[in-house]
Amino acid sequence: MTTPQPTILRPAAIPARERGGGARTIPLVTRKVGATGFINGITLFEPGAAIPLHSHNCEESVMLLEGRAFAEIDGVQYELEAGDMSYIPANLPHRFINRSSVEGMKILWIYGSVEATRTIIATGDTRSIDDEHKAPIA
Repeated sequence: MTTPQPTILRPAAIPARERGGGARTIPLVTRKVGATGFINGITLFEPGAAIPLHSHNCEESVMLLEGRAFAEIDGVQYELEAGDMSYIPANLPHRFINRSSVEGMKILWIYGSVEATRTIIATGDTRSIDDEHKAPIA
C-alpha cells in the first residue's frame, strides 16, 4: 500500500460532472488522491436548481459558498446565506435548493466516509458517491 501524498486541488481546473436538474459536481478530495477517512467536493447549482430529496449512509456537512439556498433537512426548510454551514446526521432525508431564479449557487460538501452512498428518497435508488463521480462531464 502506498502512503498518500499531499495534494493541491484547483477546482477551476477540474471538469464538473452532470448531476441533472441543473446541478454539476466537482469531486475534490476522494480516494483517487488517497483519502481514507472522508471525501469532499463542490456542487454548482443553476438558477432555481434543486437536487432530489436524498440521504447518505454517513454524516455530511455542507457549506454554502455562494448564493442563497434553502436546505430542507428532515422536513424542515432553512434559509441559508453564503458562509452558513450545516451538519446532517447519517440517514436523514435532505436536499439543497437554489433560492434565486437569476443567480447561481455553490456548495462545499464533506462526507464522513470514503464509502459514502446516496439514496434517492422517491425511488429508493442507492449508489456510491464514487459511481456518481463517473457521470458525464458537463
